Amino acid sequence: MKISPSLMCMDLTQFHSQLKFLDAHAHSYHVDIMDGHYVDNITLSPWFVEQVKKISHLPVEVHLMVEHPTKILNQLLELHVEMIQFHADTITRDAFRIAEILENKNCKFSVVLNPSESVEMIKPYIFKLDKVVVMSVDPGFAGQSFIPHSLDKVDDLINLRQEKKLHFEIEIDGSVNERNISTISKYPFDSLIVGSSGLFNLDDDIEKSWQKMVAYMAKENIVIE
Repeated sequence: MKISPSLMCMDLTQFHSQLKFLDAHAHSYHVDIMDGHYVDNITLSPWFVEQVKKISHLPVEVHLMVEHPTKILNQLLELHVEMIQFHADTITRDAFRIAEILENKNCKFSVVLNPSESVEMIKPYIFKLDKVVVMSVDPGFAGQSFIPHSLDKVDDLINLRQEKKLHFEIEIDGSVNERNISTISKYPFDSLIVGSSGLFNLDDDIEKSWQKMVAYMAKENIVIE
């Protein structure tokens, strides 16, 4: 199992020390950029990504919760981020153009499905995707209530991946923590995003937080890569 910590949930007073520890344990970093329009919250930015890139060797996956993702696309590509994640409803008219831009820049293409959205939305271009992110909360804020039925679409994705012989990964994002891990573990997926309740708030010490996360996942036979 691949683990991607959500850096908007980290303790920014311990920015360097937490990244130094996570660099040796996580698979990648998840960076949420929110514009206050697509969702009400405003969070990180390309500038934050640049600071992470200065001191970390891990891949950075940027989740764009913005109304007009193409407006900041070039900024992120100039920073050589490894993956950009777009909400499906924001790229309906631009999906193939975006896929071509990312491919030319050697950046992976990921799409995010909100709990109320179905796999049908992305079928026309799913063969272009490197990853599909299934949201198990409505987007915009940490600490929201887990929506169990949102994960039903994971089975649809698995069937489609097998039927079409595709290779996209499936990732779960939203309230991945000890309370919900038994439900999450029933579904086949490739990676998990962990935030406040799943990692950073488990202890003031990031090493102890990580150990506690590993322990609750191990109870469900989830082994971290």
